[in-house]
Amino acid sequence: MNTRTPELDRRRFLTGSLLIAAGAVVGTGCSTDPTGGSSGGRTTLNVWYHAYGEAGTQQAALRYATAFTKANPDIAVKVTWVPGDYAGKLHAGLLTDAAPDVFEIGDFDDGLAHRGQLAPLDDLYGDARADFGAAALDTVTVDGRPYGVKAVEDVMMLYYRKSALAAAGITPPTTFDALAGAAKALSTGKSKGLYLGTDGAGDGPALVVMSTGGELVTPDGKVAFGSPQALEALTAFKRLHDEKSLLLGFTTDWWDPSAFTRGTAAMQWCGLWAMPAVRSALGDDFGVLPWPAFREGGTPVLRVGGWTSCVNAKGRHVDAAKTYVRWLWVQQSDLQRDFAESYGLHVPPRTSVAATATALTAGPAKETVELARRYGRHYPGTWNTAVSTAFNAAAAKIATGQGDPAALLADAAGRAQSEIDKQLGR
Repeated sequence: MNTRTPELDRRRFLTGSLLIAAGAVVGTGCSTDPTGGSSGGRTTLNVWYHAYGEAGTQQAALRYATAFTKANPDIAVKVTWVPGDYAGKLHAGLLTDAAPDVFEIGDFDDGLAHRGQLAPLDDLYGDARADFGAAALDTVTVDGRPYGVKAVEDVMMLYYRKSALAAAGITPPTTFDALAGAAKALSTGKSKGLYLGTDGAGDGPALVVMSTGGELVTPDGKVAFGSPQALEALTAFKRLHDEKSLLLGFTTDWWDPSAFTRGTAAMQWCGLWAMPAVRSALGDDFGVLPWPAFREGGTPVLRVGGWTSCVNAKGRHVDAAKTYVRWLWVQQSDLQRDFAESYGLHVPPRTSVAATATALTAGPAKETVELARRYGRHYPGTWNTAVSTAFNAAAAKIATGQGDPAALLADAAGRAQSEIDKQLGR
């Protein structure tokens, strides 16, 4: 059955596209209908990227497409840059005749593989498979088969202003109580102690649950965030709101370091990608930390995400799409290193490429990578929009005192379990 709905208003979710053919840009401008097909006898791939915030990333994607078409002149590439709610626009776009042939996804969604939307990519890795880190493979593997190739790994952690903590006589926190105490002490009339996002939550609720040593969802698809330990941690998270230690409603969200670099927050949850901007603004006056263990005996947490290149199993040009993904993310080590190091800072998922990434070999960047190896956690593959929304909505109400915490969490766990059961066909 054809599940695409071409009558959807594509103007809702498509943005500027550039067509690369025979190694050159042959068409520019805004396109609201990058339908793929063929161009002058060539196969035309429609390749979607989310709108990276780091300057130069879009130009890099176009350069890579140009290099690819020089090596593969029978395959043209249309690069489509998608701003805003990329995940929502992607899921809508996949239901239309404008669906991309190749697209990237952030935290990997096992449901796309279960629904037959992703092509298995066992045949792409070849001898290079052993060079990909275990996590980079495990997170894209469903029922024993890889359904994507990781392009970059992104590590998320706490930045802190060394001078601000030193002036207040505060040592970098190693427990949640210490973090909450530091955030309160660092909140003044001019700034707040901690920034987690415009909503005062961001990844915080998930982090505080994982920092107990527990899971959000078990590997076999059982919701775990309804446990007594998770309830205790989420109830404790409310302290940050009660003590007015969080910066709320800043002009950019947590993934942009501006709140931290402008001195509006003394600590901020952000990503490794922001480190070049942080260093440019603050020099050496910053350090990095994991989200601290909930208490002694808990587990510090850094979140590891990133972007994965996938092939649309229902697309018109699956073989050509595989050729593109293999060429760019398996074969071209120099381009992979460029993408990881030249536009913000990311970790290459291939061990051999990461070993040559000089920006990761010293200072806070090296420390971040080492901490991620010890404490890095991924969101589970079942953590789709429906599941995360149920959890985050309950966590937000608990944090702001809107209802009974135990009842709110139990209801969210039940709704999340129903969604996961659907994903897994149970």
